[in-house]
Amino acid sequence: MNLLDQIRAIMDKKSNIRNMSVIAHVDHGKSTLTDSLVSKAGIIASSRAGETRFTDTRKDEQERCITIKSTAISMYYELGENDLAFIKQSKDGNGFLINLIDSPGHVDFSSEVTAALRVTDGALVVVDCVSGVCVQTETVLRQAIAERIKPVLMMNKMDRALLELQLEPDELFQTFQRIVENVNVIISTYGEDEGGPMGNIMIDPVIGTVGFGSGLHGWAFTLKQFAEMYVAKFTAKGDGQLGPAERCKKVEDMMKKLWGDRYFDPSAGKFSKTSTGPDGQKLPRTFSQLVLDPIFKVFDAIMNFKKDETAKLIDKLDVKLDSEDKEKEGKPLLKAVMRRWLPAGEALLQMITIHLPSPVTAQKYRCELLYEGPGDDEAAMGIKNCDPKAPLMMYISKMVPTSDKGRFYAFGRVFSGCVSTGLKVRIMGPNFTPGKKEDLYIKPIQRTILMMGRYVEPIEDVPCGNIVGLVGVDQFLVKTGTITTFEQVMYCCIYVFSLQKPTRICPDVPKLIQLYNKFLFSSHHIIQKPLPPIISLLTPSPAISFQKSDPVVSYRETVTEESDQMCLSKSPNKHNRLFMKSRPFPDGLAEDIEKGDVSSRQELKARARYLADKYEWEVTEARKIWCFGPDGTGPNLLIDMTKGVQYLNEIKDSVVAGFQWATKEGVLCEENMRAIRFDIHDVTLHADAIHRGGGQIIPTARRVLYASQLTAQPRLMEPVYLVEIQCPEQVVGGIYGVLNRKRGHVFEESQVMGTPMFVVKAYLPVNESFGFTADLRSNTGGQAFPQCVFDHWQILQGDPNDPASRPFQVIAEIRKRKGLKEGIPALDNYLDKL
Repeated sequence: MNLLDQIRAIMDKKSNIRNMSVIAHVDHGKSTLTDSLVSKAGIIASSRAGETRFTDTRKDEQERCITIKSTAISMYYELGENDLAFIKQSKDGNGFLINLIDSPGHVDFSSEVTAALRVTDGALVVVDCVSGVCVQTETVLRQAIAERIKPVLMMNKMDRALLELQLEPDELFQTFQRIVENVNVIISTYGEDEGGPMGNIMIDPVIGTVGFGSGLHGWAFTLKQFAEMYVAKFTAKGDGQLGPAERCKKVEDMMKKLWGDRYFDPSAGKFSKTSTGPDGQKLPRTFSQLVLDPIFKVFDAIMNFKKDETAKLIDKLDVKLDSEDKEKEGKPLLKAVMRRWLPAGEALLQMITIHLPSPVTAQKYRCELLYEGPGDDEAAMGIKNCDPKAPLMMYISKMVPTSDKGRFYAFGRVFSGCVSTGLKVRIMGPNFTPGKKEDLYIKPIQRTILMMGRYVEPIEDVPCGNIVGLVGVDQFLVKTGTITTFEQVMYCCIYVFSLQKPTRICPDVPKLIQLYNKFLFSSHHIIQKPLPPIISLLTPSPAISFQKSDPVVSYRETVTEESDQMCLSKSPNKHNRLFMKSRPFPDGLAEDIEKGDVSSRQELKARARYLADKYEWEVTEARKIWCFGPDGTGPNLLIDMTKGVQYLNEIKDSVVAGFQWATKEGVLCEENMRAIRFDIHDVTLHADAIHRGGGQIIPTARRVLYASQLTAQPRLMEPVYLVEIQCPEQVVGGIYGVLNRKRGHVFEESQVMGTPMFVVKAYLPVNESFGFTADLRSNTGGQAFPQCVFDHWQILQGDPNDPASRPFQVIAEIRKRKGLKEGIPALDNYLDKL
């Protein structure tokens, strides 16, 4: 039975499938670690694991040693009879299918992580134990928890802690404990309560959801591996063979003793809860003594060339080396011994199969995120029960380029039913609305394929719970969509990428946008990205000539005071009058709207109560919010403050349309408005409905909104990055110099405990970030590594009407680029006299 047949047989055993992604901060070792898993599954030679980076399939990824596109691979793994007892969910035999997606860690490729998370149920979070939890670790973990994905943790690069930093066992334990705490803080901040549908998803070494090791050297372990060694050692000779259930219970008891404040008395061979022994001597911590000490001894013996000691240890650990490895010494021998003693693939695949949920388990609690229709229709029940006999429901999360120019595989997950070659399906894009024909195609599937990292394998059909590639769908879908055979379907949820994009490049080429959309989660703008990977992404496509221009930063328009006069605008026919004022939001409200704490979809009472409690608004005012804008959800408000106006409700839609238009294109330079509250104070309307139609009211509303903005001290807001920089102590001074020159400021500086590394956190205006990395490297001798994530908007200091100010210059540049008249329009254009 070849590998493909094995994989296809397991596809029907849905409780033995694990769909998982590998997520982490950039350079924490995801692709290198994935090699260990791939080698365990027999796809690459174990001696090459850690160097091959099998999931970096593109030429530029291999040259740059950075993952740009996420790559999927399917692996077959058999769990031992004894290990099956550790699985608490339903299981079907000991063969498992693991669909793994290796995703990029760099913030510029976050949309790839988003696509990977939607089609998986579990995540292996990788943290470099020297650097600890970084800014992008938090971002990707937050995304995972929002998608109801269960995490397990791997502390990578332990070899660095031992060889470079030469930490003591107790210091290393403290480092591990701190990382576990930091990850759990993020999980509890963004996760649901323990009583939620997922239950407790905190990670804990005692349960076995935390791994330790080195992806580069190919070794790793969880407490389960060491607990098994000690259970075998401490089990009395007369006990005979333990059954799987008894053995599992003993191993779980032993795991509890190997972590935290538990101590070991070597002289008596007993465990203790206090750190002092019966005769007053200090006892070693069990984790240091029983787990780290043997590893430290192996490192010490091999790296200090103690040949006799090394031979004894290899013999004692029962490590079988082949003749080629026996000749090695130093680091190559260390790799060979550790890889055979604690193989990374074995430890991690066990952690994944035992602790990550199967589609049967996960789809029950993920269904409401995945499907927007009624919770009890055929499609919803098919997804909840992961039912292969239900109608087909499949979500396409991204497009993968093929070797044919301009053609793509549609990559996604089957949530219910079964997809097969030749099956006639309904293909629904993100713009599909139930009951309409727009963005809907009824076509047969040309071919179904299995994604295997660098290769694809044809496969006849794929049942629910699995990840699959489709040929021929790329003609009908741009990026994401739903494929189904159920006619009354209300479509799967289309994931809206969550990070705000403060920069953009505006192309005039529709062809380029169309191609680019295959890769990105942003539909309107091309986001500022490292250009070489982007250009190489488009190389499979028909020839396009590129012209580089400077990236364009998005700004926002706001106000800082209440309007200094009542603003009046008359309609073109002079029969209708609108009176308005504007004022700034209280601090924090715009962020609350963007987070969704205050939203247009909220029930009126709940929203009014929130605004009254947190921002001390009058409840009556809070109930009279007409709408949010722009796009009906943005951080600007239109509020009705009128009393007893006739016919007001008849013009509400027209005023709201004018408000959406004005907040989308502000008066200063047609950028979005932000954090402005517009109050309608009075309205005078013509008695005849024909004289107060949309044509009269919409432009009038826009004019009075612009007048209100111009009379309330208008200002420009710029986007600001949170920059996290890792560096040795001696170059911290150079970082301050670069940040000062670029209007950045440091707000936190801390040493990573147990290491000589410092972490500097600073705010840096996005406009100043171009060339920042190069400048930083040249001023620190290449020793500082920055990572930027959009953080907040801040007011650009200066009056936009003062020709000497920075906002004046920025507005002039934007207006010139957009082809608008020079200078901010005068108030007289919008304000009418009584």
